Amino acid sequence: MTRPVAAAVLAALAHRGWTVAVAESLTGGLVASSLIDVPGASASVRGGVVAYATEVKRLVLGVDAELLAARGAVDGEVALQMAEGVRSLLRADVGVATTGVAGPEPQDGQPVGTVWIGVATPAGATANQFLLEGDRAAIRRECAERALAECLLRL
Repeated sequence: MTRPVAAAVLAALAHRGWTVAVAESLTGGLVASSLIDVPGASASVRGGVVAYATEVKRLVLGVDAELLAARGAVDGEVALQMAEGVRSLLRADVGVATTGVAGPEPQDGQPVGTVWIGVATPAGATANQFLLEGDRAAIRRECAERALAECLLRL
């Protein structure tokens, strides 16, 4: 299901001569895997960071510790900082980030299905919130699909 969107993202990146890096929390590598499934992905994909633990978001991606303490990891500003952090860390033109709650329990006061997707490009960064439905696996898959779609919109 994500392959057509992933292929479109890679085509748009190639058209601009840009690269992409991914920072994933709840999706655990699904976004990067979807991109890498497309033949020729190595021309545009720099890499990814699975920042599942909050501490990794802070230590590796540079997400502000005070922000994490005040709002938790399920937050739009956190998604923005993750996207910008992975973009800088892996020296990519575009950074894509996912953070949220796949379940089975709420996290940081946020209900299951709450996700934030951040996209950082040379033109700026945006984050969008989605409330997804389904079980843990369905939420993770849908979040990965939406992350690719959000990236494509920004390209």
